[in-house]
Amino acid sequence: MCGIVGYVGHGDALEIVVEALRRMEYRGYDSAGVAILDGAGGMAVEKKAGRLENLDKELATVGREHFAGSTGMGHTRWATHGRPTDRNAHPQVSTDGKIAVVHNGIIENFAGLRDEVEAAGIEFSSDTDTETAVHLLYLEYTSGEHAGDFEASAYAVLQRLEGAFTLVFVHADHPDKIIAARRSTPLVVGVGTDAMFVASDVAAFIEHTRDAVELGQDQVVVITADTYRITDFDGNEEQGTPFHINWDLAAAEKGGHDFFMLKEIAEQPQALADTLLGHFENGRVVLDEQRISDQDLRDVDKVFVVACGTAYHAGLIAKYAIEHWTRLPVEVELASEFRYRDPVLDRSTLVVAISQSGETADTLEAVRHAKEQKARVLAICNTNGAQIPRESDAVLYTHAGPEIGVASTKCFLAQIVATYLVGLALAQARGTKYSDEVAREYLALEQMTDAVAQVLETVEPVRALARDLSSTDTVLFLGRHVGYPVALEGALKLKELAYIHAEGFAAGELKHGPIALIEDGVPVIVVMPSPVGRAVLHSKMVSNIREIQARGATTIVIAEDGDIAAAALADHLIVIPRVPTLLQPLVSTVPLQAFAAAVAQARGYDVDKPRNLAKSVTVE
Repeated sequence: MCGIVGYVGHGDALEIVVEALRRMEYRGYDSAGVAILDGAGGMAVEKKAGRLENLDKELATVGREHFAGSTGMGHTRWATHGRPTDRNAHPQVSTDGKIAVVHNGIIENFAGLRDEVEAAGIEFSSDTDTETAVHLLYLEYTSGEHAGDFEASAYAVLQRLEGAFTLVFVHADHPDKIIAARRSTPLVVGVGTDAMFVASDVAAFIEHTRDAVELGQDQVVVITADTYRITDFDGNEEQGTPFHINWDLAAAEKGGHDFFMLKEIAEQPQALADTLLGHFENGRVVLDEQRISDQDLRDVDKVFVVACGTAYHAGLIAKYAIEHWTRLPVEVELASEFRYRDPVLDRSTLVVAISQSGETADTLEAVRHAKEQKARVLAICNTNGAQIPRESDAVLYTHAGPEIGVASTKCFLAQIVATYLVGLALAQARGTKYSDEVAREYLALEQMTDAVAQVLETVEPVRALARDLSSTDTVLFLGRHVGYPVALEGALKLKELAYIHAEGFAAGELKHGPIALIEDGVPVIVVMPSPVGRAVLHSKMVSNIREIQARGATTIVIAEDGDIAAAALADHLIVIPRVPTLLQPLVSTVPLQAFAAAVAQARGYDVDKPRNLAKSVTVE
């Protein structure tokens, strides 16, 4: 959440900053603003609640010529302190109009600091915790121990702040530099030619450079047009982590699709192939960064999977495969609940943390709690160099590429594949699968790229059905075995995108309550188990379908090719390829993604930017 960008160079700062904000819209926001330094001691600030279009209109009204300059910063805010209004939008500005700050995260000790600022005679113009930081910097710069020294004053303020935050400061009297700091929320440096950037996300500056530096925990960077310098919060020189961005600007474009999400659904075969690439060498499954030995893996006696939202559903699917392949008990936990219930962890526990951004606040805190209890932590992440991988003992990256749509699609399938690789790595280390068995499972995973591509070729009837059902108020989802987490994910996608009541259930629970929701015409989407791989469960699901049809439900059945019983019972049949049971979620999920997106489009909603949601949730 929140998009931050800072630019120092020789170009039109306003144009560069606004375009960067546009490229970070996918992160979710409810207001936007810019601050541009004119190089002669002046600073122009504009900010508006709502979409970037509102800010564009205001800039046009004021006159873009008033925002001339080659140093500036911008922000898209997702409200945490204070309602999403013009006055609470960022940048927040000091009382003399010389200093501005943009901020992602929460300053936890802001209340006491605000009292101190108000005692100094400064009145607040917003309801944000952010404004506290800019006034503290003003007081330090004008009358504190480091008066007149922009950098030293910024360090003095940073040392007093508590919480999780990224802060970026500019000062009109120092137009050649920007000071930025991070604690637990993302910040990267873009290293250009005669230009430097700081941003929440490389998407902000990829048009200008692919060379970047990841900042570590509690690091500060000072950028000018030609240099960057990284320190800790005390000003001691430190190093960041340089990396090269291996995707280009076209990866952030819609590629002819109406929405990024539709493009990302279509990219799923490639996302699976890229995630698998390079993870099977010399007859063994290998991870990206492994600081856990095979002996450590052999010593594991319990696995926890911690995640949030869609990633949690990937964890639920992983449980079936990991337990089946390793005979280890696996618990899947919502990261937001994990550390608060005091889970039993020790050196023999493996915690698998799944996070697309690698910065998810709840998951990061779960990782830290696990580390405190001496557990081993393995991260599954789509963002190279993010905080969760940096704090973990091993990493498996999902090479799905940038996912712009807020509702996760290709990253979800890549996460499933990644968890299966973890399961196979555990199985080979523990000897619960022979090398030829591991090789066979890996080959089956590779073949899923073609299976997913096959499903994508047949989803247009699913979209047509979705348009026909777009006026419904409720859709229910049923599944068994690995189909149950798929049902949960299908319901979540429909809630996220179409804002209608949708629930997923384990089909065996129907008579324990959910069947009361069935009435004439209610659409029920059923994820059928394989009649070959799970014949017992298949027959039970057939009975479930008959039960809901008897009560008037409209049945939409996702079944593998050749499932005659399912075809006979379905009001609407969605056929998927026949694949191994544990791999079925990779094909059965895709029609549900297409269905949810099509319902949302038919209802006139922005598929890429669901209301109230952010791509990366970096505060608890």
